[in-house]
Amino acid sequence: MQRRELLKKLGFTAGSLLIPDLLKPSEFQTELKENSNIIFDFIAPVKVIVLGAGNRGKVYSSYALKFSNQMKIVGVAEPNQKRNESFSKLHGIYDENRFSTWEDVFFRPKFADAVIISTPDDLHYAPCIKALEMGYDILLEKPIAPTIDECLHIKELSNKLNRIVAVCHVLRYAPYFIELKKLIENNAVGELISVNHFEPIEHVHMSSSFVRGNWHNSKKSTPIILAKSCHDMDILRWIINKKCTSISAYGNLKWFIEENAPKGSTQRCIDGCKVEENCPYSALKIYYKKRFYSGVFDLPENSEDHDEFILNELKTSNYGRCVYRMDNDQPDHYVTSMLFEDNVTANFSMEAFTSYHGRRTRIMGSMGDIVGDMESFTYTNFRTGERLYKKVDKRTSDIYGAHGGGDLLLVRDWLQAVHNQDVNLISSDINVSVDSHVMCFKAEESRLSKKMIQI
Repeated sequence: MQRRELLKKLGFTAGSLLIPDLLKPSEFQTELKENSNIIFDFIAPVKVIVLGAGNRGKVYSSYALKFSNQMKIVGVAEPNQKRNESFSKLHGIYDENRFSTWEDVFFRPKFADAVIISTPDDLHYAPCIKALEMGYDILLEKPIAPTIDECLHIKELSNKLNRIVAVCHVLRYAPYFIELKKLIENNAVGELISVNHFEPIEHVHMSSSFVRGNWHNSKKSTPIILAKSCHDMDILRWIINKKCTSISAYGNLKWFIEENAPKGSTQRCIDGCKVEENCPYSALKIYYKKRFYSGVFDLPENSEDHDEFILNELKTSNYGRCVYRMDNDQPDHYVTSMLFEDNVTANFSMEAFTSYHGRRTRIMGSMGDIVGDMESFTYTNFRTGERLYKKVDKRTSDIYGAHGGGDLLLVRDWLQAVHNQDVNLISSDINVSVDSHVMCFKAEESRLSKKMIQI
């Protein structure tokens, strides 16, 4: 392929990082449509039951509010009564299709086409197996399951029953990563040699989710490499498109431990802590004063009641506890080195201590390299020395959501797969998604054993 033809196909603009992007939004939108299996006409919307109406369940279900011709939420299982009520009201779910537990759903004969499983991490396997046995197609939130054996069993059963299981590896659907994969597949960097990938969690996000939050303890949820970074291990597997053969991992819990608690700190941030005002992890500052991450609470509908509600949560829940005095065990920094087939190497680093978030990528090939940050990327051609810049214009998509636009684009493709009963319309089918989960399990095995692990 000639250079001019390649650049035209990839939608690049010439210039340096400092030169404004010249790509027109309409061109980018057209490109997305041309490279997607978009089906606009559904005979009837896919009927879906949601198991778990927390954050992720609400995100994926929101697609039905935008595209009612493609998706209709007809049932929900959620033990939190407030969430159950608000979710049911939002989607117009009949009372008889509201359940307190996921088990209750399956006491009923099959009454929908598919199920979204967005329950807590340790409650993915059992409802997934039951849904498969009853003939439902599934959108399964990551991680697939807490053990390798359970992951493989889901894969085997879905194949045996010929059912679709899409795993929520949402980065595969983000325009940014789609573009990077396209570059590699079109030989823009020559032969792929190595990939460096970085996930800055951001320090407040880390403290809210993995120190105080639902994933603070690996034994009660899953290890952070699986709970948080399986997205990243999967995107490496997907972009490189080769099997990982060995892996080494390092990391530990270094900062969020009691030995580092400042003098004058207390068990809770509201207990008269003498350093609260200047602490970057102050629960009072994060959740009450600035209202960062207030979505962790099931706030009352009346905003006038929010102050009292949040203060009570800070007095009673983990979200009000000192970050240095939690029963957390998740590493706050984690590095992983991998060897793939054909001697391709990759490094992944997860870091809690950053002021920013948003994944960073470095791709090195025999004839070029790519540097990107999920917003834009720069490709350098070794043959000519020319640098080419592209900004990913996510605003052109009317279904843009979190994870670089991947959240709802995943739902779109999953609905198309279910509607057409064609697993080839999704890229994160269970059969390919298991590979990266195995990489996560082996990385954690390596970290704990301090040994390189063969896969």
